[in-house]
Amino acid sequence: MNRPFGVSFISSYIPRLCGIATFTNDLANALRDYYNGSKNIISITALNDVAEGYKYPSEVKFEIKDKSENDFKEAAYYLNLSEANVVNIQHEYGLYGGEAGSNILYLLENLKKPVVTTLHTIISEPDEDQLKVIEEITCQSSYVIVQSKRSFKMLEKTYNVPHEKIKFIPHGAPDVNFIDTTYYKDKLNLAEKKVMLTFGLLGPGKGIEDVINALPAVIKKHRNIVYIILGSTHPNVKRRFGEAYRHQLENLVKKNGLENHVIFINRFVEKQELLEFLLMSDIYISPYHQKEQIVSGTLTYAAACGKAIISTPYWHAEEMLKDERGILVPFKDPPEMSKAISGLLSDENRRNRLRKNAYDAGREMIWSEVGKSYSELFHKAVENFRITPRQIYLAPKYKAFPALPEINLTHLKHLTDETGILQHSIFSVPNRNEGYCTDDNARALLVAMLNKYLFNDTSVDSLINIYLSFLHYAYNPEKGLFRNFMSYDRKWLEEAGPGCGSDDCNGRALFVLGYIIKNPARDSHLMLAKMLFESVIKNVESFKSPRSVSNIIMACIFYLNRFSGTREIKRMCKKLLDRLFEYYTFNSDTDWKWYEEVLTYDNARIPQAMLMGGNFYKNNSFIKAGLESLEWLYSILYDKEKDYISLIGNEKWYCKGKTKSKYDQQPIEIPSLIDACFQAYVLTEDDKWINRIGTTFSWFLGNNDRQEALCNYATGGCYDGLTSSMLNQNQGAESTISWLLSLHRMYRIRQELQVE
Repeated sequence: MNRPFGVSFISSYIPRLCGIATFTNDLANALRDYYNGSKNIISITALNDVAEGYKYPSEVKFEIKDKSENDFKEAAYYLNLSEANVVNIQHEYGLYGGEAGSNILYLLENLKKPVVTTLHTIISEPDEDQLKVIEEITCQSSYVIVQSKRSFKMLEKTYNVPHEKIKFIPHGAPDVNFIDTTYYKDKLNLAEKKVMLTFGLLGPGKGIEDVINALPAVIKKHRNIVYIILGSTHPNVKRRFGEAYRHQLENLVKKNGLENHVIFINRFVEKQELLEFLLMSDIYISPYHQKEQIVSGTLTYAAACGKAIISTPYWHAEEMLKDERGILVPFKDPPEMSKAISGLLSDENRRNRLRKNAYDAGREMIWSEVGKSYSELFHKAVENFRITPRQIYLAPKYKAFPALPEINLTHLKHLTDETGILQHSIFSVPNRNEGYCTDDNARALLVAMLNKYLFNDTSVDSLINIYLSFLHYAYNPEKGLFRNFMSYDRKWLEEAGPGCGSDDCNGRALFVLGYIIKNPARDSHLMLAKMLFESVIKNVESFKSPRSVSNIIMACIFYLNRFSGTREIKRMCKKLLDRLFEYYTFNSDTDWKWYEEVLTYDNARIPQAMLMGGNFYKNNSFIKAGLESLEWLYSILYDKEKDYISLIGNEKWYCKGKTKSKYDQQPIEIPSLIDACFQAYVLTEDDKWINRIGTTFSWFLGNNDRQEALCNYATGGCYDGLTSSMLNQNQGAESTISWLLSLHRMYRIRQELQVE
């Protein structure tokens, strides 16, 4: 039995008021008709420009918020696993978020199926972003469909698209009979009138004011005319400017005394009603102002319906109306528009000749022909794609992950001012009384860097600068270490005492600086991080705390990944690894496989460091200790009966020979456990670690002792922990950062779990 052939469209879609939404619906229907009951699967991935989306028909299987980079990536993952054989992107810059609609590139980067792209707009002199987006789209598309002959040369010359990749398929149009215009006029009581029509979504640039200004001269000779302006205001225009353009046109009608000659029909009409308006019109007018209009669906419809057309000379009109298929008048020229209208109204033979020429040319554009051409090209794209397969599939381990919420940095930004991120909040309101700390600013910096790495979100650039600047200011050159606590009035609280923060504070700051050195967003970030790292690292060799030592080990490995020949860093890293290994061999026994006699917070960073260090130095003893201690830690945290993570509470922690505290459980443990489990998976390729990552992350989502979600989906914040009676309702920096670190790492890990 032949497998059904699947086509998925990425586009705006009905009931969204958008020309491309209507086009895609018509094209999808044309394909269904062409297959005529054969096995064929048509689905839509629809783009939303409003948060609430639309009430889509059943063929819409997936929705993308146009500003959400994550949604574009999710759509790619969905399509990779769908029944679609080929994906058709309906491209218009305004449909996709990002600079010049660049968000579509997130989908293409992750999509592993053949792509055919239909270009609805091609700009002759694109800016840098517009050029880059189209070049990337065309590079990753098997074929690129254009809807005008002029587009061929533009794509080859300006966008460097190979000629053989470009295919011309005209904009589709309905197949109607060539009938007399009086047939439908009775419906609107216009039987005695000569009807002129312009239809489409209204907005500045449509040029309708030029037609209205042309009418007074026409009426002097032809009193029985009526001009119908059919269509609602474009939703995007309406959101920004309301009905200003329509009101401008209405006022112009009154000014010219045309109330009896101009009819506004302010609604989006369905296809059948639109055809009735077209078929009853004697003249169709397309008065666009923009020369660079590469395709017009309204003009295509008018030609295919056999209309006598008057248009301004935009590109598509020049191409379509040649060979006496219509009349071209200059842009913004009401007197010439008047002459053209009057001339056609006075010359019925010419009107009919233009009508017949347009109708005959339009037979190549009817939807049945267009659907056939698309189908043939889709099959060709699939066949060619198989020659050089690049498909990947998502490994079964991916299914172990819960659905990932969209990343929301709102609360992180609320906690952050021009100095840095505040430590605490009262509920969700920043608490200025508690000031700032280097610990939180370092971790917040890591969140911002991960976000930049994953999504290239320019909105986090300012956060990176704020947090990195805080670390620079926290550095005390007299001690060669970082200070930690700062009051809201920017006074360091360690100044009267040690002049520096704890070992853990310095280790954590170095960890983040090391990460930046390995993965800098900018050269300036790399240089500052390197300067701070090298100033502090020489003063931490004597640190004893297992967590600080672990963070420093990982920081050194990050550093050595970029500057592998730095002997002093390599020497110190190995010395600290030996120290950590000594802690393990000294404190561990059959029942207690740990590095000290108490389990407190952020525990998994220690086995993570052992695993990273063992991998870097190819030391099996380190790797064995890391795996053994991580396995034991997970067994302490995992409730087998209830299948969730039950963290060690900070009331009394968990001391050797005593009982583990159940409350208060704090989110800081989760990101380190996720990272350590993934490091274990990298070394062992044992899928159990992936399952454990999914279980660990789900602690935030309600799979925990209280069966309550700690993440706040509305704000992007996170509650401060689980107490014995309720969630801690405050959403401080440490908890929110722990949630965001975990979520970002889950996105990154999921990417890495794609296999060839």
